[in-house]
Amino acid sequence: MAPDIDSLTKDDLGDDLGDRGGDRDLALRWSGRVSLTRRILAVNIFALLLLAGGFFYLDSYRSRILDSRTAQAAREARLIARAIAGVAPAKRDPLLMIMAEDTGARLRLFDADGAEAFDTRKEGLRNFTLVDPDREGWDQVFARFLDAGIDTVVGADRAPLYRERRNGARWPDVEAATARSVLATTVWRAPDRTPVITAAAPVPGGGAVMTTVNARDITQTVRVERFRLGVVLAVTTMVSVLLSLFLARTIVRPLRRLARAAVRVRLGRAREVVVPRLPDRRDELGLLARALSDMSLALRARIDATEAFAADVTHELKNPLASLRSAVEGLARVQDPALQNRLLGIVRDDVLRLDRLLTDISEASRLDAQLSRAQFERVDVAAMVEGLLAQREERGVERGVRLILDRRDAGGAVVLGEGARLERVVENLIDNALSFSPQGGAVAIAVRREGSDLVIQVDDDGPGVPEDSRESVFRRFQSVRPASEAFGQHSGLGLAIARTIVEAHQGAISAESREGGVAGARFVVRLPLADV
Repeated sequence: MAPDIDSLTKDDLGDDLGDRGGDRDLALRWSGRVSLTRRILAVNIFALLLLAGGFFYLDSYRSRILDSRTAQAAREARLIARAIAGVAPAKRDPLLMIMAEDTGARLRLFDADGAEAFDTRKEGLRNFTLVDPDREGWDQVFARFLDAGIDTVVGADRAPLYRERRNGARWPDVEAATARSVLATTVWRAPDRTPVITAAAPVPGGGAVMTTVNARDITQTVRVERFRLGVVLAVTTMVSVLLSLFLARTIVRPLRRLARAAVRVRLGRAREVVVPRLPDRRDELGLLARALSDMSLALRARIDATEAFAADVTHELKNPLASLRSAVEGLARVQDPALQNRLLGIVRDDVLRLDRLLTDISEASRLDAQLSRAQFERVDVAAMVEGLLAQREERGVERGVRLILDRRDAGGAVVLGEGARLERVVENLIDNALSFSPQGGAVAIAVRREGSDLVIQVDDDGPGVPEDSRESVFRRFQSVRPASEAFGQHSGLGLAIARTIVEAHQGAISAESREGGVAGARFVVRLPLADV
């Protein structure tokens, strides 16, 4: 039977043990309870949340613009104060109107006592107008709601509400400019949440000039940038969610199909389960699907082989048991001593056959499991075969059969494998060859290198293997032997065991005819060399 899995070398086993030891590193605690779809969505959305942090970056952007405009208002106020100080009092008011039109700010002039002496608004120039928020549309209401929410999240300072001073109330900027002769600025909050910037500068000779501007453009700029960022974020979120769902679909759905198939295999329905192979996928999921499919096919083949082996064992045991029962029953009825001795001989032969069968069956049944746990090492096959033949010759070879070894082309004949199992292969082939060799015949064993393979060739002088039986001789309990051969000497498992061992070593074994029309059989074993 073909091997279902590759045998492990020491290095492979070490890697496997290392992987097992690393299971703790791969263990997922809380996230292991969350489906892959949700985890993929969560990871992608988390990245988008980082992008959404740009909304809060806009607050620092607004602060920088506001600081710049405040500094600009202070410079303008200082320049205006110096400008009006250099003109006659009669020309101050027209000059202030011109400057108010040019700067777009409301200008007010205060005397040394802080009393208002001139106001461009009262003179008819309405370039400073506060918007009533109750008269704006829903879009502006929503924008102000976002402003308030973002200010709350980032902890932005809340500017005081701008109100006109009545009944002689003093402006703090004007008081600082007139009393202490310093430049003063203040940022206020209009009813529609736009900034109002006031700046007061002392006028040389006494008094102060104050500029007031409603910097709606700052709020508008921030809102435009926020809208653009929102559009980008919305589109990116939609694309990310769709890609996440697509990715989850391409990963989770195949995994669920594979999981359902694996569960059905575990429930004992391996024969009716078709594990999807996903042939169009060349990623890790495709590799996993094909590996699981191959595993299920190997499991199915192993189950079928186990059932067939059990049926063959039952059949092979019934024959000697039936013969043994007939002989035992005959002993009770037969009185002739010669016939009794003959029946006792049959009983002995059947017992020997049963013993041989049970021994080979026991080894064959454990062989696959033992090979799956085998640790492969470097084995010098030529030296191994030479040692086996030396032991055979010391014990003596039946019927005077000669054993001939040819290892001239076997330089560096080293393979990775289990030495004891490879010895069993060679012993079974030699036993098979000796059983077919005639009196005084020869069994030739050759070990040589052919490219990346090591070849073991065993020739005998027997009748050979019929062409139509060269595959069946490797099946369990199959044997093509002369009718005159002693009863019960062979179980029919030797060559089957040899094939199982060879294929577990990633090799191949076959039966062939000898060249030149020479009578006899040839068995060839090919194993991959360790150094290639």
